Formats: sequence, structure tokens, C-alpha cells
Amino acid sequence: MTVEKFNGASAIVSGGAGGLGEAAVRRLHAEGLGVVIADLAVDKGKALADELGSRASFVTTDVTSEDSIGEAIEQAHQLGQLRYAVVAHGGFGVAQRIVQRDNSPADFAAFAKTIDLYLNGTYNVARLVAASIAAAEPQADGERGALVLTASIAGYEGQIGQSAYAAAKAGVIGLTIAAARDLSSVGIRVNTIAPGTMKTPIMESVGEEAIAKFAANVPFPKRLGTPAEFADAAVFLLTNGYVNGEVMRLDGAQRFAPR
Repeated sequence: MTVEKFNGASAIVSGGAGGLGEAAVRRLHAEGLGVVIADLAVDKGKALADELGSRASFVTTDVTSEDSIGEAIEQAHQLGQLRYAVVAHGGFGVAQRIVQRDNSPADFAAFAKTIDLYLNGTYNVARLVAASIAAAEPQADGERGALVLTASIAGYEGQIGQSAYAAAKAGVIGLTIAAARDLSSVGIRVNTIAPGTMKTPIMESVGEEAIAKFAANVPFPKRLGTPAEFADAAVFLLTNGYVNGEVMRLDGAQRFAPR
């Protein structure tokens, strides 16, 4: 199965070596795109690229580094005309209240690192990939490509201890419409997925009992979301040419409680 508009094109997936990003890599590759797996997880990323074979490549990528992202962009052009990106990287998180139980303030360095990865890193990938896509020949309606960013429902309803993560993801949510408007002049659409509690390998490691408790807080269906459902949403947002500037909640109507 291939999507016609993907013919001859390529995509970059940040965080593509595992979890939601890996699911996006697999789906986009199956739909006919050349895909660059942009991640710091070298062994997993190389193994995935080897498994997928042609039209897939791994590039060790630090999303906070312009040079590093530039290498991923160069590799994407070896696989086809770069037109798409799914920005799905993660890998750092710390739970801390703004004022700790002993009345000490939260660790600002941890807050700053979270913002740097999830918000600054997202913006960095988006701006550099968009600049490359802007040079492509336009397709139908003048579209040159599309970006899918990844937020979280924590960006709407951050829980106790999630101030850094919630602030970063709220920033991505706010970035979405502004970026869509900024990039309208060069024919690039921008949308965001805000997942709820997803059954990623990290989540699976907490055990079935804990997963059941998380699932109990989801109205319907009473389960966690799957990486494949994230990938489905990403393909929809990349291919539907009239969806732009939107944040799609992918959460089974879940709304986070304070804790």
C-alpha cells in the first residue's frame, strides 16, 4: 500500500528508533516514503533501518544541534525529495513539584533540560526541516510538504509534578497554529498530535497491574492507545491537505486528574 503523494518523497522522524516514533517510521515506510530515523539510540536505530532495508536510513541525531539535524536532512534527500517530518522524540523526564515537600524549590536545571528537549528541540527540527522543504517544487494546491509535531494531553492538564513537561508540551500546542501561519507562505502545513496514555515499551515496563489502573481512567475505549494508532493519525495529518494548524487529541476522551 502506498500513498500517491508520497511517491518519490522522503520524511524525517525524530525519535524514530522506538515507541511512537518507531511506529511512525514503519507506517510511513510502508506507505512508500523514504524515511530517515533520526535518534540518539544508535543500536536500535540501525537495527530498524537494517530491518526495513531500502528507503530507510539511520542518522545519529541530537535535536538540539543544528549540525546534527542538518546531517539527517542531507540523508533524507538521498532517499527522495524531503517533504515530511514527524517530530516524536522524547527520552527525558523528571517528576518534581515547584516547591518540594521539604519546601526546597524545584531543580531549575531539570526544568530547563525538559524545555530544551521537548520544546526547543521540536522547534529546531521544525525550522530546519521546513527551510529545506520550502525549496521543493509545489504539488497540488501549492503544497510543498507537511510537519506533524507531538505534544501531550499534559500540555492541557498537567498533573502534579509535571510542571516542566506540561509547560514544554503546552509550548508545542501553542507553536502549532503560529507555525502553520508562518509556513503558509511556502506551502507547508503544520499539525500536532497530543497523545494520552500510550502503550509504548516504556509504559509496558511498569507492569500489567499499573497499566490497568491507567486504562481505568480512559472513558472509551478502556485501554491505552497504541503506537500504531499514533502512526495512523500521523499519516492522516500528513495526507489530508485541508487540515492545518490543528492539535489532535489522541486519548480516548481521557482528561488527566491532578494526580
